[in-house]
Amino acid sequence: MVSHAPSLPLSAEEYARGVQAGDATVLARAITLVESTAPQHGAVAGELMNLLLPHRDHSVRIGITGVPGVGKSTFIEAFGLYLCECGHRVAVLAVDPTSAISGGSILGDKTRMEKLSRHPAAYIRPSPSGGALGGVTRKTRETITLCEAAGYDVILVETVGVGQSEIAVRSMTDFFLLLALTGAGDELQGIKKGIVEMADAIAVTKADGDNVTAAEKLKLELAQVLHFLTAATAGWKPEVVTCSALKGNGIAEVWKLVVRFRSEMESTGEWAARRLGQVQEGLVEFAREQVLVGMVGSDVVQRDLGKFGAEVAEGKMTLREAATRIAGDFLRERGKG
Repeated sequence: MVSHAPSLPLSAEEYARGVQAGDATVLARAITLVESTAPQHGAVAGELMNLLLPHRDHSVRIGITGVPGVGKSTFIEAFGLYLCECGHRVAVLAVDPTSAISGGSILGDKTRMEKLSRHPAAYIRPSPSGGALGGVTRKTRETITLCEAAGYDVILVETVGVGQSEIAVRSMTDFFLLLALTGAGDELQGIKKGIVEMADAIAVTKADGDNVTAAEKLKLELAQVLHFLTAATAGWKPEVVTCSALKGNGIAEVWKLVVRFRSEMESTGEWAARRLGQVQEGLVEFAREQVLVGMVGSDVVQRDLGKFGAEVAEGKMTLREAATRIAGDFLRERGKG
């Protein structure tokens, strides 16, 4: 568990120097530091993030999602290797709100992307949630900053879990890519409308061999669906492409879409607006997390939990009323501070 992270003796300045030098070992330890919930790590983590402020925001952040079996790992590895060969430095981060149950997948991630994990211009790091989606997205936002400071100019954020993870990843990335798959019965029924609406582009995977015709058919169907939906990004019309990670076909086209998206959105101001939105989402997230920590540690709240909890359990008070009383007592206590 992150809360039981080992002692990290480096100073904030030493972490910063190592990260900026591109030292993968120091970067890994710095990420562990910001992920840690141990109180003794918080001050150093905060100082480190301050030192790295001038080195953030230069990357393109790409969110990648898709239904199970779509081949996310295979696509990300092929995409990442292509970008590395083009001279980019690529960091792959995984958002997994289920990792508190599964125990995370650090070894699994590196096994799934064996070639990419060995490339000197790539870095792969899962972001365990500790059981709270808000926590994992806050940690991933800080991890993005650390990776940018280490010189990674393309950040790929993969959704590993389901449900809210897509919304979380969409809120912290510039370009959101949905991977779709043929051969799963009614393909369109397998993709939630809400996720399609969030996509800036859709890539139909495994478009090779006998599957080429089916992939092209699904591409046309998805293009028709997108035509009737409101675009996720103002001024941008989402496109559908086919690709094969196995053959390497279509991988370059996906990157060209991202490059064109950035160019057009920078010219309209939408790129800056999205970055501002990412910051605002992060602020609310971080503030909410700190308030919750403060509530749990409050003597007044602990007293009220015992008192009102018993009354709710005995049917003398509703859950809503008790929660309102607890929140009110907490706010009054904070107001006196």
